Amino acid sequence: MKLTRVFAFMAMAGLATSAFATNGYFSHGYGMKSKGMAGASTATHDDAFGGANNPAAMAFAGNRLDLGLDVFNPIREFSNTTAGFTVESDSEWFFIPEFGYNRMINNDLALGVTVYGNGGMNSDYPPFPDNSNYFLGTGALGVDLMQLMVAPTAAFKFSPNHSIGIAPLLGYQMFEAQGLDFFGDMGISTSPDSLTNNGHDGAFGWGVRVGYMGKITPTVTIGAAYASKMDFEEFDDYAGLFAEQGDFDVPENWNLGVAWQATPQIKLAMDYQRINYSGVDSISNPSSNLGNCLFGDPTYCLGGDNGPGFGWDDIDVWKLGMEYKHNNAWTFRAGYSHSDNPISSSDVTFNILAPGVVQDHLTLGFTHTLASGDEVTMAYMHAFENSVDGPSLFNALGMEAGNEEIKMNQNSLGIQYSWKM
Repeated sequence: MKLTRVFAFMAMAGLATSAFATNGYFSHGYGMKSKGMAGASTATHDDAFGGANNPAAMAFAGNRLDLGLDVFNPIREFSNTTAGFTVESDSEWFFIPEFGYNRMINNDLALGVTVYGNGGMNSDYPPFPDNSNYFLGTGALGVDLMQLMVAPTAAFKFSPNHSIGIAPLLGYQMFEAQGLDFFGDMGISTSPDSLTNNGHDGAFGWGVRVGYMGKITPTVTIGAAYASKMDFEEFDDYAGLFAEQGDFDVPENWNLGVAWQATPQIKLAMDYQRINYSGVDSISNPSSNLGNCLFGDPTYCLGGDNGPGFGWDDIDVWKLGMEYKHNNAWTFRAGYSHSDNPISSSDVTFNILAPGVVQDHLTLGFTHTLASGDEVTMAYMHAFENSVDGPSLFNALGMEAGNEEIKMNQNSLGIQYSWKM
């Protein structure tokens, strides 16, 4: 009964919120212990979030149930530096739930499930006094993308210190766009009725994550995980916005990690992550593809097979974390991560909708173990402000729009309660 209530909570909460994630549109970590160490978790096994981090870790995680909630506060704004005005996005507070469960079937086999919000994109710019917006449309300007992932996991120790794991990835995402009607009026969408202001549309998707974990010495653990591209159904209500008639998949990504128990009290961890945004056209196609649309090739218009996207590049992410076990009741964590910026100056205009430009994250966290053995974990993250500027895309449409700048910083504070069973 407890698990049934938890699943119901996750399903409702995961679809009732959205957020703007930190490494492009991926979160900096999954599970509060991971988040307290800036996401350095590929070679650690302290919770039941292996479905999101490394499925092989579940073979060492033991019997446990982890339930967490993150309060996320992204500050997004854009400026037209030529005209000298700035617009800040509304909707600055988001609640992101996550859940992990693991059960050791025997000493070598673990079965579990991880439920988490992968990330998302959100912007909500208020209209100008005449009810127009910066994209020359009507009303508020922005997008809202929500992604909920369910990852059932199986992990197996093929020797006492080495394991492999697999997690089929089942996803559901919802998307809404507002205020983009100008592009339909200009005739640069393949389906103007499926471009904007159609409410939330939903799509199911699937993929797989596999992983390995090995304790190569008594103090050193290594890990590796690979997640395929998640293939999602098209957003039919936004077939005139995203490339390939509304296609919006989750990109392939992989990570490597090492953890070193330097002393009985101190653990150090490092992860490298690669996110291949280039494998998803609606994310990676440059906004300059719109030029070919203007010259008469409809495949380069919004919604076309070569339609403009956000122009995001593949990124590398480096994560460093430290854990200090003060005593049996208190464990403290800190971390720092740095990622590439996926957005170039030539794609600033479209990314007013999705200003995923933050690169540097500082994290702190702790776990308090109760007398019962249950745990209370908290994690704080600050993503330092970063910006990108460049010429407006509207210049190519014959308007003298000058230069634009997008900017963002973020904070989050999360809490997790864990039952050891």
